[in-house]
Formats: sequence, C-alpha cells, structure tokens
Amino acid sequence: MKLATWNVNSLAVRLPQVLDWLALEQPDVLVLQETKLTDDKFPADALAAAGYQSVWFGQKTYNGVALLSRQGLAVTDVVRNIPGFDDPQARVIAATVEGVRVVGAYFPNGQAPDSDKFVYKMAWLTALEQWLGSELQAHAALALLGDYNIAPEDRDVHDPVAWAGQIHCTPQERSHFQALQALGLQDAFRLFEQAPKSWSWWDYRNLAFRKNQGLRIDHILVSAALAERTTACRIDKAPRKNERPSDHAPVVVELALKRISA
Repeated sequence: MKLATWNVNSLAVRLPQVLDWLALEQPDVLVLQETKLTDDKFPADALAAAGYQSVWFGQKTYNGVALLSRQGLAVTDVVRNIPGFDDPQARVIAATVEGVRVVGAYFPNGQAPDSDKFVYKMAWLTALEQWLGSELQAHAALALLGDYNIAPEDRDVHDPVAWAGQIHCTPQERSHFQALQALGLQDAFRLFEQAPKSWSWWDYRNLAFRKNQGLRIDHILVSAALAERTTACRIDKAPRKNERPSDHAPVVVELALKRISA
C-alpha cells in the first residue's frame, strides 16, 4: 500500500501535474493541501477519469484539502476539520481507507512567532493532538500526512543558524511535533537512512531549489502498527523541476500490506 502527501499550491494550476504524477506513481492514497478551490470547483470528474475517487474540503483562495484514493478501495468515516475545534479554515480531511485511518492536514503557517496567526497555530496544534489521541485509540493503523509547516530538527533546515527561532523552527512548534510523536506516531522518513540535505519545500525566490536551500516541512507520521510495516519513505523532488511547479514536493510512504483492520 502506497500513501502520499503533496501541497500543490493551487490544484487549478497544478491539476495536469497531479494527473501525470498519479499515472506515474499510482499511489493508493494521495492527500493534497492548498487546493485553493471551493467545493463546487473541485475537479472530481478529471480525477475519476484518471482512476481516483475523491473526498474534499475546499475554501476560496486559501487552504483546501483533499483525499484521493484508487477507485474500488473502501473509503468510510470521512471527517472534515478537527471535531470540536471551531475553525473557519479548511485544513483537515480524514477517512478510513481499507482499514487504514488516513488523516491529511494542512497545518497553519503561523506567519511569525509574535503574531495572532502563531497563536492560532498553537491552538490548532493542541486541538489536533487531543483529537488524534482519541483517533489512535479507535484506529491502531493510522497515518498523519501533510504539510506540517514545521521543520522538526536542525537537520531538516538548510541553514539552522539563519532559521533559528524563525517560523517553522521555533521551540514551540518543534515541541508540538514531539507531542505528536509522544502519542505513538513515528516519522516514517526517519525510519530509514536518508541523504543529508533532504528537503520537501524550497522558496520560489533566490534560486532556492537550484541551490538546494530548503526545509523538510512535509511529513508522514505513522502509528506503531504501520511503522512495523513501513518499507520505504522518500521525497520525490522530480515535480519541483516542472514548469510552474508547486514549491513543495510529494512525500511517499510504502507499506507492506494490502489492507489492515482498524
């Protein structure tokens, strides 16, 4: 079973690239962030023609998430946003796919440590952790995929000195990442030996991609039941080389299972 996450930074712009990537990689599940589409504009028909069923949660101009799964896979118990957390922003889409609880999330950016948006990010993260605690009790096989907007360690940052204390790298954000791990979730990427300077995001400015000056802020955390079945996890840099690319690259995890009971 292959799961993937990709912040596409506008599905309207990037749909042809997504369709090409689906045809090439053929993941069982792909979660998307920053679709930036209202629900009525979601390209469900084009994705269905490519062999994927979709559930989505959109918002005009900003945010927006979706969960695509290969046609024929059983998809149940769809949840949009964090239950019990009053949030006008479309940031979470979750569903059980063939017994695996898949949570796709677009974590708030936070803007700056002294901003109202950072306060919102901290509250959002706390609510996410509380909800996932109950989700893990109900679903032993759970994966949390998405754009976390958090670089969990200095090795996930091209210049740790320059980024120290900056958004994505603050102690508060990293503490929340550790809180997610404390729930029993493991960083699938770090289950394997990885090349140094492995990033999932590069700024559009200053030739950052060409210079490989990026951050690893897109992650897949897996529960213990899935961690023991995880056979590979990688960042696919190829789409970042496209014309008019997203500033994020897909992250892919491979599991040695066809289906597992929840």
